[in-house]
Amino acid sequence: MKQRTNVTEFVLLGLTQSLQVQKILFVVFLFSYIVTVVGNLVIVVTIVVSPTLGAPMYFFLAYLSFMDAVYSTTVTPNMIINLVDEKKTISFEACMSQLFIEHLFGGAEILLLVVMAYDRYVAICKPLHYLTIMNQRLCIVLLLLAWVGGFLHAVVHLFFVLNLPFCGPNVIDHFGCDMYPLLKLACTDTYFIGLTVVANDGVICVAIFVLLLISYGVILHSLKNHSQEGKRKALSTCGSHITVVVLFFVPCIFIYVRPPCILPIDKYLTVFYTVITPMLNPLIYTLRNGEMKSAMKKLWIRNRK
Repeated sequence: MKQRTNVTEFVLLGLTQSLQVQKILFVVFLFSYIVTVVGNLVIVVTIVVSPTLGAPMYFFLAYLSFMDAVYSTTVTPNMIINLVDEKKTISFEACMSQLFIEHLFGGAEILLLVVMAYDRYVAICKPLHYLTIMNQRLCIVLLLLAWVGGFLHAVVHLFFVLNLPFCGPNVIDHFGCDMYPLLKLACTDTYFIGLTVVANDGVICVAIFVLLLISYGVILHSLKNHSQEGKRKALSTCGSHITVVVLFFVPCIFIYVRPPCILPIDKYLTVFYTVITPMLNPLIYTLRNGEMKSAMKKLWIRNRK
């Protein structure tokens, strides 16, 4: 690889070249990142220390919040620094690490959303057998499968990129390292690899997105036999999950379900699932969940004493 690659660092053009807009985005993204990290860590801590949040749903929610915090940290801090730094570069090694970690946590989060949909299906459609089916062992196995799937997903991306020759130029029209911008810089034909990315990212995203929508459709249809209180609680929980699914998958599908190419709008859409969605997840899951709000309130009161 070293013999075929002359590039030791990449220049990131970012979202805009306007200095005034960069200053505004610095404040916006810094605030968003702080909210993302603090909000998601508060959810993790609340679930860990609250005995009332021992249900499998909260076990998965804690890991989803952890993934969101790390996923956002993979890209956002570097993007924030580049908004005020004259030298907007990233080393080759750091770029590869960012690519791997981004797809590791992104892939694991996609599979975790599937697991959470299955958890809601069992809880609502088979409530009497919920704790028996979703026992601790199964929850751990499903979580490990999500991590393994994310790891394999990331390894495929990293394998293809590391075997590409980069002879220059080294300017990436993006704020981070991702597959399509890197494929554009490779000094070889990347058409086949681009189709592999479409299959590995686009087709999988569409399939899982459709599967999730069908799953939640089945769940909502089954609510006709529940009480009003049961319907209200289930709709609140499922509504939160569906909102997160739409915010995460729609931008991904637009970027990856098409012939391999780069559009100017791609980097703005990437902001949705790297900055905005991880920031909104804590608000979505807490504001619509009475148990979470109650547990947070008790934790706040306990820490003030």
